[in-house]
Amino acid sequence: MTTIYTFVNQKGGVGKTTTAINLGAFLAQKDQRVLIVDIDPQANATACLGINHTELAQSIYHSLIGDAPISDVIFQSRRLNLSLLPSTAALAGARVELVGMPDRELTLRKTLTPIHHLYDYILIDCPPSLGLLTLNGLLAAQNGVIIPVQCEYLALEGLTSLMQTLGRIRTGLFPDLNIRGLLMTMFDSRTNLSHDVVEEVRKHFSSQVFHAIIPRSVRLAEAPSHGLPISSYAAKSPGGLAYQALADEILEEDKRSLTDE
Repeated sequence: MTTIYTFVNQKGGVGKTTTAINLGAFLAQKDQRVLIVDIDPQANATACLGINHTELAQSIYHSLIGDAPISDVIFQSRRLNLSLLPSTAALAGARVELVGMPDRELTLRKTLTPIHHLYDYILIDCPPSLGLLTLNGLLAAQNGVIIPVQCEYLALEGLTSLMQTLGRIRTGLFPDLNIRGLLMTMFDSRTNLSHDVVEEVRKHFSSQVFHAIIPRSVRLAEAPSHGLPISSYAAKSPGGLAYQALADEILEEDKRSLTDE
């Protein structure tokens, strides 16, 4: 059974793409078949995995508008043991082209359906906005949304807005949309603010917050410039250990959920 998570936050720079690629890489190390789906026209997830998106002839854009079968667009990384559905700047055009399509908000879900059986996990990285591409990502999240929350004061205000948006989508389009978990990122143990933000989020969302906390890390910041996830660049760094802990936590909880069913 395929598990699909979408990573979303309308605020940029909170560790959304970093989380998608590093969680995916550690899941792949644990013998999970993983596909990372980049639906951000900035193509950060694509670049972070060492692919020059400016040189790609085809991308997820071509699959969304029906110009290329999805199987022709997927990259397989034998080195990392995971797959990537890459993005390019052309995807920005899809925000206009999708508007006139029937069931436009379901385009990504329909595009991914034929390849579900090939993967254990599909991880969808959304743009830092709440537009049509992100809406497609949310409606494709059959197992829930993962929300990275930066350990800074303004993140709390943005989180409230995001929760209201998710509530509207749940009411109007996708009743089964659920929050898989909130992930605290860019945690600085030296500051009271980071501790206060974690405490405040856990007070309001309790069991929805992952136990794993992602610290600020030089190694995490360096890894994308080498085209590598932290699992291959510095697995034993604080950031690497934190993402490994997140992967363990998600795998354990997902297996428990399947057993309960």
